[in-house]
Amino acid sequence: MSTISEVARAAGVSVATVSRALRGVSTVNPHTRDRVLAAADQLHYVASPTAASLASGRTRVVGIVTPFMTRWFFVTAMSAIEKVLREHDFHALLIDLEADDMMSRRPLTNQMLSKRVDGLITITVPLRPDELALLQRLDLPVVAIGNPLPGHPLVRIDDAAAVHTAVDHLVELGHTRIGYVGAVPPDAEHRLVPGGRLHGFRDAMSGHGLTVQERWVITCDWTAQDAARRTAPVFDTDHTPTAILAASDEMAIGVMSVAITAGLRIPQDLSVVGVDDYHLSDVVRLTTISQDVTAQGHAAAAILLHTLLGDTESPAPDLPAGLTDEQTLTLPTSLVRRATTGRLRSAAATPPSLLGSPTDR
Repeated sequence: MSTISEVARAAGVSVATVSRALRGVSTVNPHTRDRVLAAADQLHYVASPTAASLASGRTRVVGIVTPFMTRWFFVTAMSAIEKVLREHDFHALLIDLEADDMMSRRPLTNQMLSKRVDGLITITVPLRPDELALLQRLDLPVVAIGNPLPGHPLVRIDDAAAVHTAVDHLVELGHTRIGYVGAVPPDAEHRLVPGGRLHGFRDAMSGHGLTVQERWVITCDWTAQDAARRTAPVFDTDHTPTAILAASDEMAIGVMSVAITAGLRIPQDLSVVGVDDYHLSDVVRLTTISQDVTAQGHAAAAILLHTLLGDTESPAPDLPAGLTDEQTLTLPTSLVRRATTGRLRSAAATPPSLLGSPTDR
């Protein structure tokens, strides 16, 4: 493997000039740069990323801070971010803060960040005061998805508005006995998005003059399995909801499973609506509130790269349309009507099935 010194000898320039030419520094004469690039190509020279970062003070690495590595929302956002970074010759460093349960997480530390990344994108991670102070000390640009961080750009959806749309849909179908799955304990580490959606549910119910039955507000860890387990007792009583709004599609699928086990037909006996429109929602014909997670990841990466590349010769992506002066981008959500919501029908002596006939929608 050739060295930078061999490239310098072949091009008839100094090692420092080779370094500047390969980094695209504008002070290098264009003819000299062409000579260096030709020599590097002929010798199959590949610059060391470590050496380049030492010379430039940049790592060309962006840290993606996530509380979960395997859940659909986070995987989708991470994939979208990485694709934009790759297009601009940046790399992603995944920083996983996942703990043993949803209610807690690992801390973000100096060892994870110092001299390793040029900037950060956080995915629905509420940072503690000491972690915010760390970012300030390191002078790292940060873009947040979902959970706002003081003083940093934010890409989000309006969680309360999304849930309002779901409640409006159920009320339009005649439902007044509506349950909710997706509350979390008040001391949960990841409580902002769940709290925003629960607040939206309560506000929407109040707006329609409906009473929230607290026994139908189910706390769980936002997995399908836990949603099913904790919702099951709701169907063991004579007085049950005619519709359930789940704060995520995964939880909605858990609710559907346990409802079918209890002998209910969907949507004739129970309407179910979720939030997300994740990759299995169309398969099971789930009515949901759709959010574009890929667009959120793309936008967050573009905003961060615009900052990182703003003072360099490298082309930076355009800022996404809709970014406010307060550096907040709120992406839209929309109702996707499928087969799991409908007007309540009288129970007939027919076997329970996952989905009713399309004419029931």
